[in-house]
Amino acid sequence: MWDSLLAILLLATLPFAVLSSDVADCGVKNNTLKFGRHIIVDRHGEGHYRSVQEAVNSVPSGNNRWARIVINPGIYMEQLTIPGNKPCIFLDGSNRHLVTITFNKHSQTDTSATFSSYPKNVVIRGITFKNSYNVYGTKATTQVKQALAARVYGDKSIFYECGFIGVQDTLWDVTGRHYYHSCYIEGAVDFIFGGGQSYFEDCMINATVSLPPHHITKGYVTAQGRSSPGDSSGFVFRRGTVVGARNVFLGRAYGPYSRVIFHETLLSAGVAPEGWDAWQFKGNEARITYAEVGCKGRGSNMTSRVRWAKRLDSLQMDKFSMSAFIDQEGWLASHPVSNKFYRNRRVA
Repeated sequence: MWDSLLAILLLATLPFAVLSSDVADCGVKNNTLKFGRHIIVDRHGEGHYRSVQEAVNSVPSGNNRWARIVINPGIYMEQLTIPGNKPCIFLDGSNRHLVTITFNKHSQTDTSATFSSYPKNVVIRGITFKNSYNVYGTKATTQVKQALAARVYGDKSIFYECGFIGVQDTLWDVTGRHYYHSCYIEGAVDFIFGGGQSYFEDCMINATVSLPPHHITKGYVTAQGRSSPGDSSGFVFRRGTVVGARNVFLGRAYGPYSRVIFHETLLSAGVAPEGWDAWQFKGNEARITYAEVGCKGRGSNMTSRVRWAKRLDSLQMDKFSMSAFIDQEGWLASHPVSNKFYRNRRVA
């Protein structure tokens, strides 16, 4: 996972680096959403393309209207990238149980991801992203390796009813503001990590610690990489569940000012009594913001939590609401899967 720090530094030099200009409206004008392109992917040849990457490649560079790519049910074995010069893409799989994009690359965080997204304004619905290299039920490997299901760079990205399946480093939430709603995220070690500024609402977090074939003895849900007091990043989990058999830590510090908050979340008995780990930043725990607010379930007992875990009151929690933390300009309401969008706008 440490090689991911170098990957962030090199991001600006990549040929598919994020666009400097913001196409925030993506064609949404006069209170109406009009899709610029409508593309169908079907692995059996019943659409415009057989692979999702081919469909993404067909979207023109500098795209500035929502391009909807409908992915018909099936398992798509490919490594998928949305380059930075193609914002305003909506991948619509409709159901994560029916649409899976899977690959089995491993070892390095900056090359192994099944799915990589670089531009601003990307929406994904109803798709499972899987890295099968370490996953239970496949051939056992002698050593668990970094094998990402997804990595997300672009600001203003939404994942709605999606799945992310891996073991180590499943979801690299690299940088930018992201919203995950009703998603399923599975892994054992640092399986939600990075320097993103992200809000996870009503998500199911499944920690597969102690399960065969690897029988990992200690697991970590998050490894958040906030680097300074002025760094706006952090992970906020609201409602949803964290499940696991045993010895599941809610997070360990991937940065000196790491910040993770679980709010009104159901925590299973598998959550480790200590809850949190300072990891490489022991002795500097006062800089770390780890908190549980209004959580419930057998794993929410705070009696044996690390002493340096924060106790946040309602006033302090205000800055971690969805509107204050990631939606300052109200961008969520203008994206295709937003409930607010369908209540207040017309789709043409």
